[in-house]
Amino acid sequence: MLNRRDVLAAAVGVLTLGAGAAHAKTGPEAAKARALYDDIFESILRVSPTTASGLGFDTGARAALKSRLDDRSPAGRMSVFQPLIDARPRLATIDRKALSGREASEYDTVAWLADRDAEAVAFPYGGVDSYDYPVPYVVSQLTGAYQKIPDFLDSKHVIETRADAEAYLARLMAFAQNIRDETGRVRADAARGVAAPDFVLDKALTQLKSLASQKGEGSGLAASLGRRAAEKDLGTDWAAKAAPIVDGPLAAALADQIALLNEQRRTAVHEAGVSRLPDGAHYYDLGLRYHTTTNLSPADAHRVGLAQVAELSARADLLLRAQGLTAGTVGARLTAFGKDPSQLYPNTDAGRASLLADLNTTMETVRARAPKVFRTLPKAGMEIRRVPPAIELGAPRGYAEGGTLDGSRPGAFYINLRNTSDWPKWSLPSLTYHESVPGHLFQGAVLLEAPGAPLLLKTMGFTAYGEGWGLYAEQLGDELGLYDAYPAGKIGYLQSFLYRAARIVLDTGMHSQGWSREKAVAYMIDTVGLPVGAAENEIDRYVVWPGQACGYKIGHTEIDRLRTKARTALGAKFDIAAFHDLVLLGGAMPLAVLERVVDDWTRQRLAA
Repeated sequence: MLNRRDVLAAAVGVLTLGAGAAHAKTGPEAAKARALYDDIFESILRVSPTTASGLGFDTGARAALKSRLDDRSPAGRMSVFQPLIDARPRLATIDRKALSGREASEYDTVAWLADRDAEAVAFPYGGVDSYDYPVPYVVSQLTGAYQKIPDFLDSKHVIETRADAEAYLARLMAFAQNIRDETGRVRADAARGVAAPDFVLDKALTQLKSLASQKGEGSGLAASLGRRAAEKDLGTDWAAKAAPIVDGPLAAALADQIALLNEQRRTAVHEAGVSRLPDGAHYYDLGLRYHTTTNLSPADAHRVGLAQVAELSARADLLLRAQGLTAGTVGARLTAFGKDPSQLYPNTDAGRASLLADLNTTMETVRARAPKVFRTLPKAGMEIRRVPPAIELGAPRGYAEGGTLDGSRPGAFYINLRNTSDWPKWSLPSLTYHESVPGHLFQGAVLLEAPGAPLLLKTMGFTAYGEGWGLYAEQLGDELGLYDAYPAGKIGYLQSFLYRAARIVLDTGMHSQGWSREKAVAYMIDTVGLPVGAAENEIDRYVVWPGQACGYKIGHTEIDRLRTKARTALGAKFDIAAFHDLVLLGGAMPLAVLERVVDDWTRQRLAA
């Protein structure tokens, strides 16, 4: 009988062989491209062992990766970008004209991302964060090993054998080295004139101090190993083995990083935008292009955001009036509606548990409706969890993480429940559709289960495509009638769209037009009606992820435009389930590539 680890290793082998088998059915240039994609993918696993573990690819021939973490020294600062940068000369030897259909779109996607990654490496500061975004600050409330590794070790480092437990200890030591390496990079970037603003440092310090306060066997890092090892009958002394690392090398590394950030805090500026950084205007151009996959200038994107805010505010006004909310601006009325006691969960553990239970019920309801508009349905499990309390101060309001390629760990949507008043009940249906089904978890599971696609393309992401799909999923909720029985939920849907449009205004405002953090927070509250704490968290997120916030609504607008374009051209021949297969099974791609894919599909169906 195969144990779980053997089955996982077998699954990895089957997936890799499947990619290789596809080469024989294609032309020589396509086979050459597929071989290159496989080499890039393997290189990514080598430079990012956390990616390997996240995908369940740290077994068999790759088992040594399970004892390592990513290199966060200056040599490894480009992380998963580096293999794509290194592959550009080989990409250039492939004859693009010899490729067609999905082979062409895959090539265009890989080439586009390799070129953007090469642009990022030209900036001597910052690097790549755990979301695979180019970021200007090595350590912030959202970036840095301290922010990601504890949860990674707890949720993605599998403990089944003594070797797994020993690998955990090795990774704990590597975590201390990660912190030391990043401290050195923060110091070097400061010498270049790059340091995070004061409010970002404040949040990072709060979270760092929280992690540093955990001591010995009772620390989260030691207790996780001890608990899970005991559950597998591996002994009860593993927390005791982890404690000296937590209290020794890791504690010393954290103390040094805290001391450096405290030192920087004394002279930190309050300016939010990256325009103050060396070559900051060009850095923002890169961020905007990277996340929207367009050539929109900051000024053009700002105008797009303002126009969408105006249109969505008018639509929200009508729905709010239907609820009897007629006085004040749209943002003020949304704020008032968000404070309605009947729409709030208690800010207690019981209230949080009730909120999570309701979200899971909503997810199962929409999953049952999905066959109406989807031909391909994922088999993988999906879960909704709370953001770990230790990082919720600086974490986004919600985010999704895909499962393993073999299905052994389900995808999960994490919701930030630091304050349940940030989540009035009418805001939650659209959030669930966006993050779970038919949004991110659904999208990711469909792609991971798709036959034939190169593993590199299965794991590649683009903000405009992925987050555009998340908003499109909210729109599908409306089209499936999921808001009909709860009209207030449609207000949440429009507020969701409104605040994604406002993000474009805010992001471009801070990074290219000199907006202050305070102006941005006030605009978010006045326009969208978010609570103050949620608005501040959102704004601080845009500060450290330049351009990322613009990808959502720009991506959605393009996906919706392409669907309308195809439906108009095809008329009765338009099949929405086939359209969804086209968009999902091809994997993430830049918006211009997606348009070519949809146009080709439309021409083929017209000719059929």
